[in-house]
Amino acid sequence: MRPVYVPATLHGTITTMGFRTKQVHAGIKPDPTTGAILTPIYQSTTFVQESIDNYMGKGYSYSRGGNPTVRALEEKLTSLEGGLDATAYGSGMAATVAIFLGLLEAGDHVVIADVVYGGTYRFADHFLTKFGVDVDFVNTANTDDVSAAIKPDTRLVFTETPANPTLKVTDLAAVSRICEDAGILHVSDNTFLTPYFQRPFELGVDIVIHSTTKFLDGHNATIGGVVVVKEAELQEKIAFARIAAGLVMSPMVAWLTLQGIKTLSVRMDSQSASAMTVAEFLQDHDGVDYVNYPGLSDHPQHELSQTQTSGFGAIVGFEVHGGVDAGKKLMDAVELWSLAENLGSVESLITHPVTMTHAAVPRDEWIAAGITDGLVRLSVGLEDVEDLIEDLDSALSLI
Repeated sequence: MRPVYVPATLHGTITTMGFRTKQVHAGIKPDPTTGAILTPIYQSTTFVQESIDNYMGKGYSYSRGGNPTVRALEEKLTSLEGGLDATAYGSGMAATVAIFLGLLEAGDHVVIADVVYGGTYRFADHFLTKFGVDVDFVNTANTDDVSAAIKPDTRLVFTETPANPTLKVTDLAAVSRICEDAGILHVSDNTFLTPYFQRPFELGVDIVIHSTTKFLDGHNATIGGVVVVKEAELQEKIAFARIAAGLVMSPMVAWLTLQGIKTLSVRMDSQSASAMTVAEFLQDHDGVDYVNYPGLSDHPQHELSQTQTSGFGAIVGFEVHGGVDAGKKLMDAVELWSLAENLGSVESLITHPVTMTHAAVPRDEWIAAGITDGLVRLSVGLEDVEDLIEDLDSALSLI
C-alpha cells in the first residue's frame, strides 16, 4: 500500500529560529502523556487502529512505513536543511538506493560525480547498469563536463561535495542551473559538511542526502541515512520506494541520532578548527607530498568553498610520500588516530582509501579521479589537537 503523504510539521514558530535552536527543538515536543523531554523510543512494529473508517487516523500502522520516533528525526532534519519533508533509512546507502529506485527506470540516464563514496559508485556501476540505467561518472567540479554529459534521457545529476575522499569541490549553484535548464533533478550528498556548514537547497539543489552515520550522529553509535526533498511529488515517490524495499530506519537509531544532532554545531565548529590546524601542520611536513583541505588559502577551490559554505569541515586528505607501502605503515604506526572506515565522529579516525573504502573501484578509475596510492583521509575528532599532531608527527617519522 502506498504510504499517505503528510508534510513535515515543526514545533511552534521554529522555522523563524536560528540553526542552534532548531537542532535542539525542531520536530520535538514533550511527550503528551508523561511530559518526558526526550522523544520516546516507539519500539513497536504495529499500531492498533480505531476502526476501518478511521484507518491511519493517528498516522501510523506499521513501522516499515512510518514510526513516531523516526518521524521526529525526519522533521528535525527537514527543518535544519530547509526542505519540505524527509525520509529516514537504515543506512546512507539505503537512502541513495531509495532515490534511484523511486526516480529511475530502465532506459534512463544519470550523471554521477567521478569521486563519490565507494558504495555509491559500487551500486551505480553494478546494479543501476544491470537494470538498464545508463550511468556516466563525470568530473562535476568542471561544469562544462556536466553540460556535455547530459543527454535527452538524463533524469538526474548526483553530486557530492566535498567529495569523498579527495575533497574536490563542486559548484552546487552552477550545476543546479545546468540541471534546471535541462529540466532534470540535482541530487547532492551533504554528508561531509552537514546543513550547519552547507545549505544545498539555497544553491538550487532538489534533493539532499546524508549518511546520518557520520557527523549527524557523531558518536560511532548508529548506521543511518536521510533524504530531504523540497517538492511533495519527490517525497511521495521516494517514500514509496522506501516502504516497498523495506529500507526504513529503526526507532532506536532515530532516537540516538536525535541526541547526536543536538550538539552538531558545537562539534562541527571545534572539529573544523582542529582540522585546519592539522592541515597546516601537514603542509610543512617533509613526509607529506601535498594536502587536500579546502580551508587552506592555497587550495585550488578555496574561493569557491568560501562562496557556498560557512565552514570547511573536519575531513583532511593528504598524500604521504612513498605510496601504498607508506600509507599502510602510517596506518599501523598511529595510536590516537583509530584505523577505521567511518568518519565524522568525536573520535579521530584515519583511512587509506585505496586499500579500504575504495578498494572495489578499478585502479585506473581511482587514479583518474585523483585517489592516489598514498592518499590518507583523516576525520578529525574532539581530542586536543596538539596530541593529534604529535601522534601524526611520530608516525610519519617512522616511515
